[in-house]
Amino acid sequence: MAVQAKQCKAVLLCGYYGEHNLGDDALLQVLLEELPSSLQPWITANDSNVIKGLAPKAQVINRRSLLESIRALFQVQGLILGGGSLLQDSTSFKSLIYYLILIVIAQQRGVPVLLWGQGLGPFRYRLSRWMVRRVLRRVQAISWRDPDSFQLAEQWCLPSPMLMAPDPVWQLPSRSWEGGQAVVLCWRSTSMLDRFGWQHLLQALEMILTDIDAPVHWLAFHQRQDEELFRKLDRQGLISSSLRSRSHSFAFDSLTEVMNQFTMARLVLPMRLHALILAQLAGSPTVALSYDPKVSSAALMANVPFTDLQSLPDIRLLAGLWGQVLDVPPDLGKIEAIRKHASQHSKIIDKVFN
Repeated sequence: MAVQAKQCKAVLLCGYYGEHNLGDDALLQVLLEELPSSLQPWITANDSNVIKGLAPKAQVINRRSLLESIRALFQVQGLILGGGSLLQDSTSFKSLIYYLILIVIAQQRGVPVLLWGQGLGPFRYRLSRWMVRRVLRRVQAISWRDPDSFQLAEQWCLPSPMLMAPDPVWQLPSRSWEGGQAVVLCWRSTSMLDRFGWQHLLQALEMILTDIDAPVHWLAFHQRQDEELFRKLDRQGLISSSLRSRSHSFAFDSLTEVMNQFTMARLVLPMRLHALILAQLAGSPTVALSYDPKVSSAALMANVPFTDLQSLPDIRLLAGLWGQVLDVPPDLGKIEAIRKHASQHSKIIDKVFN
């Protein structure tokens, strides 16, 4: 008697994928590695070429088309909101409605819904909080990526099984740091920094550069948002001729290229959460610049020194902090402990789909 092959279930992976944001593509890479072989991924994305590089056999759905995403929901047997802070309205109320519509339609169809490695909030509007709280009461399971999100979900008394673990990107393989080359900046535009704020950071940077012969690499983590930052600051007259001569801009499409940059760095100064995480996985000396509580939370957990952009210290103190960390790699034992804890996210997938 022939043994019948086990049929794969199609599952829709929904996130900010294929938008040339290295952090979200890193999340997708981890999620794909954690999916059981019995699940066939359908992935919402903008640039399908990015996805084909990670999952050649995956079905790609245009994430910028709500109609296409809804049509996909009628052909799959599961919905996973994979990583990031998708349920928030500080970036866009419209995007929050997009994700809530998909969750509600999945629930109406009886399709299991999983929130994997998610953050919760922030919310500007009371209506947003009310809608999210109501919709989340009927999801099958949730894994949160930070204590604040988990605590808010507990305050809401959500009945779903929940766990909290460090951001899933911590699960990517670590590297051996070599150092000896550039100071790497993973900076982004932010309303927290006006002309004087940027001037403050750049003057501190120039202070540490006076003592070292190192190039400065401006690494755009989100190509669309970060790639123009150096030129923008230069047009405003904030980049000195000395710094300009040392500066080189990079916008990579692969995590391998990013990790290569980090492993050779003498110092990494990240603003973005996943730049901080990948720099730590590369064993790089790191000082974070926090524009968001999620960055501060990750830095505290990993014992990474950080400065809040809302309360920048004196230029000399800031340069002194950066100089102390220059060429001093992080505690690898601490990083391995975080990586092990982050693997808890995979358990929630097994709970829902196996």
